[in-house]
Amino acid sequence: MSNTTISDDDFLKFKEFFYRKTGIQFENSKRYFVDKRLIERIEETDSKTFRSYFVKLRFDNSGDELQKLVNLMTVNETYFFREEYQFKCLVNSILPDITRRKKDDSPLRIWSVPSSSGEEAYSIAIYLLEHWKDIDSWDIEIISSDIDTQIISQAQKGHYSARSVQNLPAKTLSKYFTYTNGGHQICADLREAVEFTRVNIMSPAEVRSYRNFDVIFCRNLLIYFDDISRRQAAEMFFDAMKSGGFMCLGHSESMSRISSLFRVIKFPEAIVYQKPLEGR
Repeated sequence: MSNTTISDDDFLKFKEFFYRKTGIQFENSKRYFVDKRLIERIEETDSKTFRSYFVKLRFDNSGDELQKLVNLMTVNETYFFREEYQFKCLVNSILPDITRRKKDDSPLRIWSVPSSSGEEAYSIAIYLLEHWKDIDSWDIEIISSDIDTQIISQAQKGHYSARSVQNLPAKTLSKYFTYTNGGHQICADLREAVEFTRVNIMSPAEVRSYRNFDVIFCRNLLIYFDDISRRQAAEMFFDAMKSGGFMCLGHSESMSRISSLFRVIKFPEAIVYQKPLEGR
């Protein structure tokens, strides 16, 4: 059993530091979760105390230790076809609206963030293949990003438990997956169809290259942010989108309570948020 302890003052110092770096705010109810993972890194780095570890963390110019900590602290809980009504909205309402207005043959760009272990991005790809009648008429790029490098690696491998795929129709499961090594392996074509990248959306330098998206899925991330971080994220997403692009949030999230930059659009399948068309 570990003898390392995290004091109240230590917890507050770390909480403030982690918030500045990631925008993620840990409530006191998460104290046990945070302490356990901090102690794991303190012992792994032979730091002896929180104070000595915290010095290493703050002055590690490589960022490697912060990344290891981020990988431990972030929660990745998802499954295929989660909140399926938004995928129905994508193929029935969002993409038809975008393609009606589209004046060039540039790719349709979709961004899924956070990627978690890849279920959302792969669900988008499968849903388009199965349900969008115009898919053969358009070039589509799906980018999926996360701050956690371990989970990105897992997503790229595309190997899933029975729980992850439990909502997939049997026909879809057999079409796109093979059962191997005690789980379900997604096919190579789909793995190649999604580009997974590492990004911290709270870092202006890191998100600067993420631009010209037609659709953004950012579901159940902003609930971990405070009001200031949510507004910063909203402004970042706004800049990353094309004029007239759409954004989907989690069912318990509302952009209207965060920012006035977006228009609320009520499609038959879902409420989504649109970057206003230029000139309107």
